[in-house]
Amino acid sequence: MDKGIFITIEGGEGAGKTTLIDRLAHTMQERGRKMMITREPGGIPIAEQIRAVILDKQNTAMDSKTEALLYAASRRQHLVEKVLPALQQGYMVICDRFVDSSIAYQGYARGLDVEQIWSINRFAIGEMMPSLTLYMDIPPEVGLARVRKASEQDDREVNRLDLEANSFHERVREGYLKLTADFPDRIVKIDANRPEDAVFYEILSIIDERCAGNDIMSVKKDNEG
Repeated sequence: MDKGIFITIEGGEGAGKTTLIDRLAHTMQERGRKMMITREPGGIPIAEQIRAVILDKQNTAMDSKTEALLYAASRRQHLVEKVLPALQQGYMVICDRFVDSSIAYQGYARGLDVEQIWSINRFAIGEMMPSLTLYMDIPPEVGLARVRKASEQDDREVNRLDLEANSFHERVREGYLKLTADFPDRIVKIDANRPEDAVFYEILSIIDERCAGNDIMSVKKDNEG
């Protein structure tokens, strides 16, 4: 039986992750690949309930450490209940966000200690990390304009993170760029400020190249510690 492949898609608000993942799922299924798409926070009932708390626009009083802990709790349940079983059955799992989101959002953007965020998440996920992470990079002002347009067309609900100041989203991007520089073997930066087809076909090519052997299920966090 083939081992599963764990791929994560990261990016700031409005980067186009959802559209991309839907296209990837369709393409892989057409190829006959066992495929599962999921998301964080969420993906299973318990994690979806935590997601509702995290993203509720009414919860503006949420403490940054509370937020970080909720993400980690959701991540743990999602991992053991959905992701790991799928990988063990040989699925390609593509997940919208994983641990890098916590580092970028709660670490760099919220100003929490980055090593403490890693520590919380090490407890949650152990040594389980993606084989490949695709970071969709886009200027925050472009991404947020996409969010506003989609919300006006009722294609996307505005959540608590969308309401943060532009400076917050700039720090998120800086965090992702730092992670990309720190872990080049795992994270590939994609220019998402281009036509959808250009982004999609570049990412499809990268997945085909990096996962050709289908011999890696997961890797430890690069340069852990």
